[in-house]
Amino acid sequence: MQRVNLSTVSEFLLVGLSDAPEVRFLLFVLFLIIYLTTMAGNITILVAIGTDTCLQNPMYFFLGNLSLLDILCPTITALKMLEALLLENKVISFTGCILQLFFLIDVVGTEIFLLAVMVYDCYVAKCHPLQYMNIVSMKLCAHLAIGTWVVGFFNSLLHTSLIFTLFFCDSNEVDQHYCDIPPMLALSCSPTYSRELVILTVAGVLGSSAFVVTLISYIYILMAILCMNSSESRHKAFSTCGSHLTLVCLFYGTTTCTYVRPSSTYSPNQDRIISMLYGILTPLLNPIIYSLRNKEGKCALRRVI
Repeated sequence: MQRVNLSTVSEFLLVGLSDAPEVRFLLFVLFLIIYLTTMAGNITILVAIGTDTCLQNPMYFFLGNLSLLDILCPTITALKMLEALLLENKVISFTGCILQLFFLIDVVGTEIFLLAVMVYDCYVAKCHPLQYMNIVSMKLCAHLAIGTWVVGFFNSLLHTSLIFTLFFCDSNEVDQHYCDIPPMLALSCSPTYSRELVILTVAGVLGSSAFVVTLISYIYILMAILCMNSSESRHKAFSTCGSHLTLVCLFYGTTTCTYVRPSSTYSPNQDRIISMLYGILTPLLNPIIYSLRNKEGKCALRRVI
């Protein structure tokens, strides 16, 4: 029986976007502006929610959690990418790669569940407005928020342990600008079928559960909107919910395309684009969609600014 040398690597090279020297500086400036704008928007929302008594309600409590996640997600991925683009330092240690993947999956998983909780909150507000405060108490909000973070943590712990018990040999070049599940599976020289099956099953069950809650809630919200007497109220509600639904579908769709598929379909160039959508674009758009499209949010942000 032939023996195979399975020597693990001590560091990885994140090639990603930094392998295009002719546009590296332009990409650095572009992503730095996007990152700083994202940070400014989400930090402003957190300050507004923490200091304005008008925003001490369940909707803005969940929005505060979403803003925190939208600060963490691009920070986990973009800072290393910016360093690679500016200083050409593509190296990340084995431990650093583990931590980056763990925190990324933790944040992405938590946001998937949090968006489902926020849609449920919207459903109760639209369909049961008179009973809203009795159904969605601050105690329930705290339990739901803690639940999303806990499930996200254990989901990430499972996925990270499955990936980093693999052997990595021959090449240490990660064809992405951060450590993520698909490029790490593609890089491994160990059999990955059983791990892929577990990852697909867990991600499929948890992701589909969040999607079903979101879909059912939006069906009831749509029915409630259609029953409104005022055409102006219907138009306003459709505009707001349509924006929310677009963003939710964008986040769910891109994360599903990334994580709920076999590694044989992995395409580095395609994955780079998809990762930009859920890792950089949605954290930038969330403050605009959820805060600047309602009067309370705009007034609070003006006072903070």
